[in-house]
Amino acid sequence: MYIFLSKFLPLFVYPLGLGVILLIIALFLFRKKGKAKFLIGFVIIMLWVCSTAPVANELARSLEWQYAYPEEVPQADAIVVLGGGTEPAISPRKSVEMNSAGDRIFAAAKLYREGKAPVLILSGGNIDWMSNGSSTPADQMAEMLSFLGVPSSAMILENTSKNTYENAVNTKKIIEEKGYGTVLLVTSAMHMPRSVKLFEKQGISVIPIPVDYSVVEDANEDLSFLDILYGLLPNAGNLAVTTNVMKEYIGILTYTLQGGI
Repeated sequence: MYIFLSKFLPLFVYPLGLGVILLIIALFLFRKKGKAKFLIGFVIIMLWVCSTAPVANELARSLEWQYAYPEEVPQADAIVVLGGGTEPAISPRKSVEMNSAGDRIFAAAKLYREGKAPVLILSGGNIDWMSNGSSTPADQMAEMLSFLGVPSSAMILENTSKNTYENAVNTKKIIEEKGYGTVLLVTSAMHMPRSVKLFEKQGISVIPIPVDYSVVEDANEDLSFLDILYGLLPNAGNLAVTTNVMKEYIGILTYTLQGGI
């Protein structure tokens, strides 16, 4: 039930979901034109602001820039890769595919091939009612990593986790069983602050390896007037970034209140 609520309820807090709810309320207030107009105006302004580049970029930077990719990655006992960067092989796909977070897989393969750790722990399972295939994110990552030259003998699959908290708890069991110490934690930069907090709460010594950045250093440098104007126009991509940032902060708040962080 908790997994369902944690995935379902935030949808009505994110800008798009909240906007739809407020517009529905406005429809029922058609006799009270003042209140209805206020709600409609609020929704327009909220969605517009959340869809602009300056707002989306600043919000993303507040999370993504908390941890930097190390100048020199130290040796570790294992590389932990969190799921979320793959799509299952469901028709018309002929094989597993990477999505926008697929950088996690490339980064993990690169670290392994550089000899930074001898083993990879691939963490990610399915939520039954959200799953579109029989394979899990851990299975899918293993398939992609094999294609990138990582031997199956170097991969440990943790394919039961349904959220980041379970990623940390289940990974801890593997680390204790194998006697590992420090691990390299690979996930998206926006997801890294929540992940580090949850893993460290479990007593795991992690070195953050953030990838999949939304905002880079020169994102707002040397912009022309047209660039600035374009950035102030509503854009679905910017709204998605704002929504993802809200998802992370809601997750951090929820786990904090539950004592998971």
